[in-house]
Formats: sequence, C-alpha cells, structure tokens
Amino acid sequence: MNLTDDQLDRYARHIVLREVGGHGQKKLLQSKVLIVGAGGLGSPLLLYLAAAGVGTIGIIDDDVVDLSNLQRQIVHGTPDIGHPKVKSAADAVSRINPDVKLVTYQRRLTASNIEEIIGGYDLVADGTDNFETRYLVNDACYFFKKPLVSAAMLQFEGQLATYRAFEPGNNPCYRCLFPTPPPANIAQTCGEAGVLGALAGAMGSLQAIEILKELLGIGESFSGQLLIYDALSAEFRKIKVKRDPACALCGDVPTISGLPPN
Repeated sequence: MNLTDDQLDRYARHIVLREVGGHGQKKLLQSKVLIVGAGGLGSPLLLYLAAAGVGTIGIIDDDVVDLSNLQRQIVHGTPDIGHPKVKSAADAVSRINPDVKLVTYQRRLTASNIEEIIGGYDLVADGTDNFETRYLVNDACYFFKKPLVSAAMLQFEGQLATYRAFEPGNNPCYRCLFPTPPPANIAQTCGEAGVLGALAGAMGSLQAIEILKELLGIGESFSGQLLIYDALSAEFRKIKVKRDPACALCGDVPTISGLPPN
C-alpha cells in the first residue's frame, strides 16, 4: 500500500522517526487491536491508537454512559449519558481519524463469545475493572496466541504489563503474577474505592505506547516486567517478573486446559 498525501501529512511526526518511518506507519494501518472496556483506561487508549492510525480497532463494552463516568472516561460527554459507551467511542474515533475502522461490540465478553471476537485481531488490550473478565482475557490470549497488554488502576496507583506467555522463554501470564483473584470482600472497584481521574489518562497513554511498540516491533517488549506507578509520590517502579513453573495456565503441568463454561 502507498500512503496518500493526506496520510503523509497526518502521520508526518511518525514517519520522521527512524524506528517507525513510512514502512512502520503502513504496518500500523494494517494492524488490528481489540480493546476490552470503553471506560477510564479504554478512553485514552482508544484516542491515541486511533490518532496513531491503527487501521482496525475493536471495542467491546456492554455498559451505558453514566454521569459518574465523565470524571475520567474522556471519550464520552454529557450528551452521551444513557447511551451505549461503544456508540460514543465510535463517534470520538470518527472525529479523530477517517483512516480507522472501528468495530463495536455492545455486549459482555464471555467464554462463549471471546474466541469469535478476538480471533481476527493481532493484539488485545485489557482495560477492564473486574477480575472475572481480566482472567478470562488472559486465558483466551494464551490459548489463541494473542499478545495482551493489560493496565489497571485504583485510587492513586496504576499497573501495566505485557503478556506473551504462549511464546517460549521467560514470558509469564497474568496468572503467574496473580494466581487467583482476591477474595470478594477485599477486591474493590473504582466505584467503591475511588480513582484519580487523570490517572486513567496516564495509564491509558502508557498502555497505548506499549501496544504501538508491540505492533511495530520496536524497543524492548514489556513482557516479563510489571510497571507500578504511584501518583501521590510521582514514582515509577519497574519489577522483573518470571514465568511461574507452577502456574495453572502456562506452567509445566497446567491444570487449566480450556476456557471455563459459561
């Protein structure tokens, strides 16, 4: 494919980067990314991937916009209250970049539909706020060999990691770090514990950077590392994490052989 004059102008700041160039921009235009969740993390992630020219972006969310979302979910506005989040997300993308094809899924991601949905994508981005979906996405990406870039946040802290556990070497999955979900009486959502709105922008932007690196094949992959950001102290910590030989999913003797039944 050849870039049009408009595309040469739109992506000029990418094209002058030696690590990207015209070839890399064409690669982005041909890439397909699925975003799970159109909320606080999915919002900045969606905007930056669309602006970067990722050619096909899928977004799945079964929720509607609520007034309380607008403190951090920047793809939605006051007129969108009561409407599906995927609709306002699509409107935002159409305003940013006509090169992008946005595929919307106004439904909940489940074990019965996840294979059909993620099958056509090169990479999956997890921006959910519940552990059930987080483990489901991790397991599906392992079984169907999809790179997963996952971010999370609560109150003033954010976390970011890339998972490529289907590849040999020290490539852990989410279960290697967090083998089981925390007890229900301990696990808290942003609605229960609160979250600084701008933290969503910081973590979603970092997530977008790692996704673009993965798609372009540049820089150092974040697989095998966990980034922790403490907004109150303005500190980043990068922790090396190893594949767990005893992991129920990707370990030496796995006990999880397929996605759970609904």
